[in-house]
Amino acid sequence: MTLVSELAEVSRRVASTSSRTGKTRELAAALRALDTSEVEIAVRYLTGEIPQGKIGIQFSTLQSAAGVEPAAFSSLSLTELDARLDELAALRGTGSARMRLQKLSELIALCMPTERDFVFRLLTGELRQGALAGVMIDAIAGAAEVPVASVRRAAMYAEHLGAVAAAALAGGEPALARFRLQLLSPIAPMLAQTADDVAEALQQLGTPVNLDWKMDGARIQVHKAAQEIHIYTRTGNDVTPAVPEIVEAVRELPTRSFVLDGEAIAMTSAGRPHPFQVTMRRFGRKLDIDAMRATLPIQAYFFDCLLIDDASMADRPTRERIEALARIVPPSMQMPRLVTDALEEAQAFYEAALAAGHEGLMAKALDAPYEAGNRGASWLKIKRAHTLDLVVLAAEWGHGRRTGKLSNLHLGALEPATGEYVMLGKTFKGLTDAMLEWQTHELLKRETHRDAYTVYVRPELVVEIAFSDLQVSRRYPGGVALRLARVKRYRPDKPASEADTMDEVRRLAAP
Repeated sequence: MTLVSELAEVSRRVASTSSRTGKTRELAAALRALDTSEVEIAVRYLTGEIPQGKIGIQFSTLQSAAGVEPAAFSSLSLTELDARLDELAALRGTGSARMRLQKLSELIALCMPTERDFVFRLLTGELRQGALAGVMIDAIAGAAEVPVASVRRAAMYAEHLGAVAAAALAGGEPALARFRLQLLSPIAPMLAQTADDVAEALQQLGTPVNLDWKMDGARIQVHKAAQEIHIYTRTGNDVTPAVPEIVEAVRELPTRSFVLDGEAIAMTSAGRPHPFQVTMRRFGRKLDIDAMRATLPIQAYFFDCLLIDDASMADRPTRERIEALARIVPPSMQMPRLVTDALEEAQAFYEAALAAGHEGLMAKALDAPYEAGNRGASWLKIKRAHTLDLVVLAAEWGHGRRTGKLSNLHLGALEPATGEYVMLGKTFKGLTDAMLEWQTHELLKRETHRDAYTVYVRPELVVEIAFSDLQVSRRYPGGVALRLARVKRYRPDKPASEADTMDEVRRLAAP
C-alpha cells in the first residue's frame, strides 16, 4: 500500500530536479515500487490530473477546508484518496455544496501538511513538477524495460497515460500492442509546428511536399461504422447532433467504415469563410438545430484518413493516407491539396488560399506517419501573421470603462523541461466588451489566489495572440517577450495541453 505522503515526496524530488534525465529516473524508480493496482492512479496524479476530472471544488471551498487541523502522521493511501475523490465527484443537487465542504474537510484532516499541499495542488491543477507526458512516457519505458517508441505509440491511442503504464508494467511490450486506433473512440489530433513562409517549409520537409489549405474552422474527427456515425471535436466531445448536414454527407459515402480527420467551417452565401467564432456557434447549440442549419450552414473538408475498413492507416506514410482519402471522399469534400517540389507553384497555392479568405497552408512530409496528439516536425503551418496559442496565467482588474472587469492578461507558455509556465508578456488589446465579460466570468471560475490588483488562475484557457515579433527581455524568465501583442480570439476548442510551448517560442525567436 503506497501512502499519499510517499507520492508527494516523489513529486517534490521530481520538481527539484532540473534535468529531464533526472526526472525520468526518479519517476521510473517510483513506478517500479508501486503495487499493480496503484500504477494507474499514481501516474495520473504525477501528471497532474485526477481520474474524476473536474469535481466542482471552488477555490473558496478549498480555503474553508484549509482551516482543518492537519494529521499528525501519514495514513492516507492512494486508493483511499481516489475513493474519497469519487465521493466528492458524485455529489449533486440541493445541499451538495455543504456536503462537498464537509467531505473535503474530512479528507484534508487525514493529510499531513506535505500531503495537504500535494492534494490542494492536484485539485487546483497546480501540480506541475515536470512530470509531463513526454517525461512520463520515458519513465514508463524505463520502469517496464520496453522501448520508448512502443510506449509513445500506445499513448497515442490510450485514454490516458495511467492505462499505458499499468499495461506496460503488467504485461510488457505485448500488452502495449493492444492499444490501437478503434472505431467510435476518438484520439487526439496530430498538431503542427510553424514555418515562416513557403520556402522555409519546403526546405525543412524536403520535396516534394503535400500542401493543404489551412482553414480557420473547427477540427473534427469523423468515425463511421456502417450506419453509425459520430463526429468528435479536437477535445473528444461528441457533437454529432449539432451538425446533421455533415452526418448526412458522410452517410452517403460508400465505404463501410473509416476514421477521417478534417475541418468543419461555416461559409457565407458567397462561399467565403465565416470567422472562427461564428463557426463555433454551431457547436454550442443544442436546440434550434434546424434553424441554425438554415441560417448558418456548415460543411466538412477532410485532409486525412486514419482508418479504412477496420484497417488502421495511422502508421502509414502521408502519401498512402491521402490516396486512401481520395478513394473514400469526393473532391468536393476534400481539403484543397497540392503535391509539389516547385517553390513558385507552392507560393501560388498559398496566395490562392489567402485570396479565398483562409489562413494559409499546412505543409506535410509525404513519408510521415500520423502522430496523434504530438506536435510533429513533419507538419508545418504557414500563416500570414505571427500568432501563438498561449495560456492565460492571470489577469489584472481594469480601469475606467473596464472597472469591474478582468482586463490585462498575463500570457504564458509551458516549458517542457520543467513543467512550469513561463510568462511572455501582458496585453489588454483586442478585447471587445463581450470578450471582457466572458473572460471575467471564466477566469474567476478558475481563480487560485489574488492580490490587490491581480487574479491568478489555473492555466486552462487558451488564447490566440497576434504579435509583431519576439524581443529579448530580462524582465521575463524565458528571456523573450511579446512585442505589440493583441488578443485575436479565445480557443475554447483547444485544451491547454495543445497550446504552443517554449520550444515553439524559441524557434520563432531564433535569428
